[in-house]
Amino acid sequence: MNQVDLDRRYMTLALRLAAKGRGSTRPNPMVGAVVVAKEGVVGQGYHRRAGGPHAEVLALQQAGKKAKGATLYVTLEPCSHLNKRTPPCVPLIARSRLRRIVVAMADPNLQVSGRGIRRLRQLGLRVDVGCREEEARRLNQVYCHWIRTGRPFVTLKAGITLDGQLATASGESRWITGEPARRDAHRLRSQVDAVLVGIGTVLRDNPSLTARLSDQPKRLASRQPVRIVADSHLRIPLTAQLVAYDRDAHTVVATTTAASPKRIAQLRRRGIDVLVLPDSKDRVSLLALCTQLGRLGMSHVLIEGGSTLNASILRSGLVNRIVLYVAPQLLGGQDAKGLIGGVSPKHLTESLVLKTVTIRKLGRDMVICGDLQMP
Repeated sequence: MNQVDLDRRYMTLALRLAAKGRGSTRPNPMVGAVVVAKEGVVGQGYHRRAGGPHAEVLALQQAGKKAKGATLYVTLEPCSHLNKRTPPCVPLIARSRLRRIVVAMADPNLQVSGRGIRRLRQLGLRVDVGCREEEARRLNQVYCHWIRTGRPFVTLKAGITLDGQLATASGESRWITGEPARRDAHRLRSQVDAVLVGIGTVLRDNPSLTARLSDQPKRLASRQPVRIVADSHLRIPLTAQLVAYDRDAHTVVATTTAASPKRIAQLRRRGIDVLVLPDSKDRVSLLALCTQLGRLGMSHVLIEGGSTLNASILRSGLVNRIVLYVAPQLLGGQDAKGLIGGVSPKHLTESLVLKTVTIRKLGRDMVICGDLQMP
């Protein structure tokens, strides 16, 4: 096997290790590292949680003295800056007396971007960049988007019938999808920073929006997303699960200046964070909301709204990914609740197009995922 193939093989291992940190490193990126000597892999590690040791540190600790003259494969450029919770990795790499560093991609964070690579080269180490770069960027798509835009990566998720309906004309939607699909949706919740719904969903369904391992008995995942409600006039009942049972997970209500100050005070006394944001056509500005969530360190937001919120967030151009759990059943009728509300575009050229689409079977249902390509 030639060197190029070996590099790809070991970087694939590093990427698999990095993926083990999915959902637990946010807002930090997922990073994996592998140390390879003549006898093969002598050290490996991945970033497990924000504030914890970096992947390179764990891999080099495992390798010990065997790191001398070895090659380090790492999925993201090693850091060299100091203003963070953990020490920089570049000095440790230099002390390990490695022969070569293979980096999948440079860090888009301007505090790092190219500096770690330059510093390693200045210290006399050979550094090669770009091995499996596309896969590395895909793995940290959420992190890269947050760093580049300052806003969270937005995933719109829904359970629908084969003809694209969210609910019957009367609003009944439990349950369109089967148990395996619902379990998978809870797994997705546990991997994001926040779940966003509109006030219509709260009034109709009174959801808890927690990430659960099971419903009978109810068992919550160890990491819970922040629950966010877009509610321009603060119609949320004080008896709603999101308010009354805030101990399960934290709740944030985004509203506008049209909201009653008395109502804002009532919610805050119950431990609910209330964000008063600019409005857009008498509704909470979703751009302002996403910008504020990004400032608060939320890098990934999951939309679980009804057709009204879905239409608004899609029109805003803020959605990055679509995840649809599709049940093999048909509702029909023009009065059923469709995935996207509002007015349909007049021309097909105005439709939203998905790219990098994947389809998988999950019990009786299908899961269709794709990145949104705006027209």
